[in-house]
Amino acid sequence: MCVVIIAGSVSNPSRTVELVRAIAHQIASVIAVDIQHVELSAAAPVLFRALRADQLDAEGREIIKAIEEADVLVVGSPVYRASYTGALKHLFELVDHRALTGKRVLLAATGGTPLHGLMIDHQLRPMFAFFNALTVPTSVYATTTDFSGHQLENPEVQTRIERAVGELVTLLPAAVHRPSLIPSSTIPAHA
Repeated sequence: MCVVIIAGSVSNPSRTVELVRAIAHQIASVIAVDIQHVELSAAAPVLFRALRADQLDAEGREIIKAIEEADVLVVGSPVYRASYTGALKHLFELVDHRALTGKRVLLAATGGTPLHGLMIDHQLRPMFAFFNALTVPTSVYATTTDFSGHQLENPEVQTRIERAVGELVTLLPAAVHRPSLIPSSTIPAHA
């Protein structure tokens, strides 16, 4: 199963990058996955060479192809002017509007205050509703105080990551779950 982690920050280093990496680490700890990273601090200059998908060069097409073919997306953005970044918006303007139908998406964001956390439900979630993607009910939001430098330190955010990933796993086909995670006492003997 392929998981594409998208960090909508154009800064490097970035708290948003660290947050989506923590989510990726948690996903990899519970299911077998191939994880690919799209960090807009590096990808945005490639993507901004094109205003439409048909103008993408080979490098840009590879980025979009990875997103369109992924089984799961983890999408994070810093809150910028009460929304996600323009670079993230541009990225998803290049994605075919049919490519994400039914795709599972875990949403995350970073911001300066707890009040900015509403951006996920008021901005990010509606964008993925347009794509007919299936967003995980629990999102992950972290403020600057949840980090020491760019390292995530708040155990409450880690607990929320675990909850969101648990919900993601329940939304995935049973075939991708690691058998070792299912206690043998729950498997019927006559199955």
